[in-house]
Amino acid sequence: MPQSKKTLHIEQIHSAIQEPETQHKTLKSLGLGRVGSSVDQVDNPAVRGMIFKVKHLVKVTEIK
Repeated sequence: MPQSKKTLHIEQIHSAIQEPETQHKTLKSLGLGRVGSSVDQVDNPAVRGMIFKVKHLVKVTEIK
């Protein structure tokens, strides 16, 4: 029985100015870069780890 993959809708809500370079790179890896930009990513541990690193800059909602 195939499992449906969960998807996460990630939106950048704060600027990364004055944040460490690693957080800039993490946002870029997620596909974000500007306030108001958004992307849908498959829910997996790697993506969850990146979100945790920049949790103060993004808003995440689950899509089934």
